[in-house]
Amino acid sequence: MRKSFGVKPLIYPQPVLIIGTYDENGIANAMNAAWGGISEENEISICISAEHKTTKNILLNGAFTVSMATADTVAPCDYVGIVSGNDVPNKLEIAGFHTEKSQIVNAPIICELPMAVECKLKSYDEDSCRLVGEIVNVCAEESILTNGKIDPDKLRPITYDGMNHVYYVLGERVGDAFSEGKKLK
Repeated sequence: MRKSFGVKPLIYPQPVLIIGTYDENGIANAMNAAWGGISEENEISICISAEHKTTKNILLNGAFTVSMATADTVAPCDYVGIVSGNDVPNKLEIAGFHTEKSQIVNAPIICELPMAVECKLKSYDEDSCRLVGEIVNVCAEESILTNGKIDPDKLRPITYDGMNHVYYVLGERVGDAFSEGKKLK
């Protein structure tokens, strides 16, 4: 028997995305967002309301980065989600994060987060809070690569459980995509 929860914004796993931007003075800012994901081949969509400093920065600069929060950075990634850049302009410094400017878009890359998706603003709808970014590059530290590809076991991305308000690190490998289903043919 199934239990019904009604209309809830729940899906598992839900990525923990850290969005990096620059403000009008070139000061780096970041926020934690869980409602987002890939929406097209070269597109990411994130639900982010207009009052966020991050939203204002994206609309100002037309660019942002998206990094996966990791098991090693749970506390600072949570911190940038619970503290507003409108109130605490140096929240990245307080979180212990360091940044470098992306060479591709006008947005910061957070050095402690080993993977970043560099994006140009494609659209933003204030009514639905839907931010759409064109993915122009994905970069990763060599320390999280195996055979030249991003290795989830080394990245250790976390997911958000919206029902219980906790973070989980991604788990074990259970099969090979585009292969396991062939067993049923």
